Amino acid sequence: MRPEIGFRRDVYLDWLDTTAAFSVETADISTLRVRLEPIVAERIEYPQNRRQVIDILLNIWVKTGATHHVLRDEAVAIFARAEVMEDRVWLHYGLTLLRYSFFRLALVVIGQVGRSSDTVTTAEVKKRLYAEIGQLGTIPRATSAVISSLRNWGILMNAERRSAYRPLRQSLSTRDPAVEAWLLEVALAAHPAEELPFADLLRLPELFPFRFTLTIDDLRRLPRFEVHRQGLGWDMVRLAPASLAPTSDAGAKQLPFE
Repeated sequence: MRPEIGFRRDVYLDWLDTTAAFSVETADISTLRVRLEPIVAERIEYPQNRRQVIDILLNIWVKTGATHHVLRDEAVAIFARAEVMEDRVWLHYGLTLLRYSFFRLALVVIGQVGRSSDTVTTAEVKKRLYAEIGQLGTIPRATSAVISSLRNWGILMNAERRSAYRPLRQSLSTRDPAVEAWLLEVALAAHPAEELPFADLLRLPELFPFRFTLTIDDLRRLPRFEVHRQGLGWDMVRLAPASLAPTSDAGAKQLPFE
C-alpha cells in the first residue's frame, strides 16, 4: 500500500505550538480554523496555500483523534503541562508521524542514511523514496516539505554542502518518562509490525532524534504495552488491545510514573 502523501507544505514549529495550545481549549474544527487563519496568513499570502497548511495542522493535532483517540488526547494533556520546548517537539513529531505515513517513511529513510553517514541530502532521500513507493509526481514537493519542516524543528541542521543536512542522532531527551512512553506507543501504532523486540523499538530509524531512558521493566508496568519473552531471550513489545480502543478517557494519568 502506498503511503498517504498529504504532507506537502512547510510546517513551522510555532504554528504547531499554536495549534496545540488552541486544541487544549477546543477540538472544534471550525473554531480552530478561524483562529489559525490570521496566524498562518502572516507567512502565507494565497488563500489556497493557507488552507492546505491549516488542513495539515488540524490533521496532526485534531483529526488524529479519529483513529488514535487515546494517543491524541494524551498528547493534548501532556502539552498542557509541558514546561520545555523539547517536550513539545516530541509531541509534534509523534502526531505527525502517526498521521502521515509518507512523513514516517521519509523519517525512516533519513534515519537509515544517518546511521552510515554524517549528512543526508535531499536528492538521496528522494531517490530512496522513489525506490520504495514509485515515481509519484508529488514526492519532490513532499520531500522538500518534510526536510524544511525538520530544519525548522531543529532536527536537521545545515551542512557545508548545498542541500545536505546533519540529522540529530539521539540528541533530544526529556525528563518526563510519560513523554518517552507516549512516543514509543506512537511508534508501535504507526509501525506495520504488530510487535517488535524492545531493543529494535528503541532503535527504530524513524526515532533517530530521540534518546530513551525507559527500560523493559518500565514498559512492563504500563498497562498499554504487552511484553513477552520470545526465543533467544528477546523481549517482544506490542500494544495492549485496550490501547487501540477509542476512548475519551485518556491522559498522562494512565502512566504510572511519578
